[in-house]
Amino acid sequence: MEQELQEKIKNIESGFQKLKPFFDLKKYEKEINEIQNKMSDSNFWNDQENAKKLSQRLKFLNNEIEIINSLENEIKKLSENTEIQKIYDLEKKLKSFEIKLLFTEKFDDKNAIINIFAGAGGTESQDWAEMLLRMYLRFADKMNWQAQIIDENKGEEAGYKSITIEITGDYVYGHLKTEDGVHRLVRLSPFDADNARHTSFAMVSVFPEIEDAEIKIKENDLKIDTYKSSGAGGQHVNTTDSAVRITHIPTGIVVTCQNQRSQSQNKETAMKYIKSKVVKYYEEKSDEEKKKIKGEIKQAAWGNQIRSYVLHPYKMVKDLRSKYETSDTERVLNGEILDFIESVLKINNIV
Repeated sequence: MEQELQEKIKNIESGFQKLKPFFDLKKYEKEINEIQNKMSDSNFWNDQENAKKLSQRLKFLNNEIEIINSLENEIKKLSENTEIQKIYDLEKKLKSFEIKLLFTEKFDDKNAIINIFAGAGGTESQDWAEMLLRMYLRFADKMNWQAQIIDENKGEEAGYKSITIEITGDYVYGHLKTEDGVHRLVRLSPFDADNARHTSFAMVSVFPEIEDAEIKIKENDLKIDTYKSSGAGGQHVNTTDSAVRITHIPTGIVVTCQNQRSQSQNKETAMKYIKSKVVKYYEEKSDEEKKKIKGEIKQAAWGNQIRSYVLHPYKMVKDLRSKYETSDTERVLNGEILDFIESVLKINNIV
């Protein structure tokens, strides 16, 4: 046991030294000084949007430096403290540190908005959509992210026909963009009297949350409708037109939001959502991806799944892109999906 711990300590120390050069602390510090100089200007807060953006960037940079320095200090003291849990915690932190090197795309540091749509199959697929929702909410909790439901369309018996959630935190989109695609479940049905084996599908779509300063949408390009909410929203649900539907006329993209307490809150959230979809729409090059963003492709079925979750006749979760797999299905469905995310990020990056 002692030899195994010493080997782990050695791997952690060497792993950190290999990764550290990829994080340019001097570059971070230079950018921090530049932002602080701008903030000292008496006119800094005249432009609220830009001021907010720079303040958030400053917080992010300071946090990154603190994480790197804290990790380095913990590793230096590791030989003095060979507590098993401490070593495992440092292994986990080092892994998160390594994954950050894989975030090389434009929106990786953004928050994310996730749509989950049940595929054909009624209650079975709707229950599967809810299982995926629970998996992502638990993953968000493990990552110390915040999540809230934006819009939901519940199934008649169980689960969801569709549900939209917003997740906020560090590098949320960078992690969760790997979940975009069709997810397939094979299990003994809890809704079938014969307890027969069923295959269910659900489509997951992931969008980066875009700040106001990064995109301007013309007011004339939007059609805004209100209607009575059928979701959580306080005492006025079903009595006032608190739910909001926004259509972006040039692209035909439609979003809805009904889970906030007031029409103004729903409109504000829906605006964030439609900006995310519009930006991703214009970033995509293929017509098929554009149609998917518009909601024209909702086929969640055989042939285009990214991951399979088999609970019967054997247990296996397998990503069909990276080929990473595990037989610990319960752990995955309880939100332990970081290994899958890392495996997909690695095949799309050269590190």
